[in-house]
Amino acid sequence: MAGYSGSKDDYLRRLKRIEGQVRGVARMVDEDVYCIDILTQVSAITRALQAVSLGLVEDHIGHCVVDAARESDDAAQAKVTEASAAIARLVRS
Repeated sequence: MAGYSGSKDDYLRRLKRIEGQVRGVARMVDEDVYCIDILTQVSAITRALQAVSLGLVEDHIGHCVVDAARESDDAAQAKVTEASAAIARLVRS
């Protein structure tokens, strides 16, 4: 079971909203809307994706890492390393 299972519907709703925002930005570009207005929407989409990412990280730590810690020290270390790498990717992006 995925760590986000309890929040799956919330994540799907957020992602569908983000998908609609991205389509809206594509429409704005197609209609030659002012650059700053497009950048404002891109910024909003970026923040929304970051919120989803942070929620997934929190769910992963609260579920997958905690479960691995109960299993063994080695399993816990592997999950912590995995989470750290994921967080590093998010920070770099």
